[in-house]
Amino acid sequence: MDIETIIKQAEKKQSEIYSKSEKMEKIAIMGGTFDPIHHGHLVIAEQIRCEYSLDKVIFIPAGIPPHKTGLQVSDSKHRYAMALLATVTNPYFEVSKIEIEDENISYTIHTIKKLKQIYKENTELFFITGADAICDIESWKDVDELLHICRFIAATRPGLESPFVDEKIKDLQKKYQAEIHQIDVPALAISSTDIRRRVTSNQSIKYLVPESVEYYIYKNGLYR
Repeated sequence: MDIETIIKQAEKKQSEIYSKSEKMEKIAIMGGTFDPIHHGHLVIAEQIRCEYSLDKVIFIPAGIPPHKTGLQVSDSKHRYAMALLATVTNPYFEVSKIEIEDENISYTIHTIKKLKQIYKENTELFFITGADAICDIESWKDVDELLHICRFIAATRPGLESPFVDEKIKDLQKKYQAEIHQIDVPALAISSTDIRRRVTSNQSIKYLVPESVEYYIYKNGLYR
């Protein structure tokens, strides 16, 4: 089966995301540039899904990432397609265009508010992010409101000292009365930055990304 057919089938699956929302109770959002999406993202999402008994994890590629303004980012159509290819085999994963269809800067607070309008009131929304991002969350837009309308799950990564993260999370919980969970994930030292560098340098990216994503990158000449 060719890549275009897989993408079309995946998009058909995505069209059911809202029609099934009445049956969902616990949903996690995993935002990011996903340039490209890799096995590290998928491992984190799956472990958290199982740990918190989530009904679904929605991957949301950023449209215009506020923290990467002025930097070169691949076209959203490519990042969206790669996310579809990477997640299509997991029935608990979805990919949303909610940010890439918006011409404005992709602020998390705006995305969460839109999702709250889409899903029923008793649906629990969690936002998955890295522990390092949590430590910097006070620089995010409308952080006070954001921490009140959404629960956060902070995933640790190799090299980030746990005592510092623990202290920061406790401080945020006290200061904003926020609900922030922390979870340890397998130490997969994979980054999108390194993958792009490897492609540019003609180095192998096999086993760092799903095979379908690897094929898509080479077919479309990304990161060259």
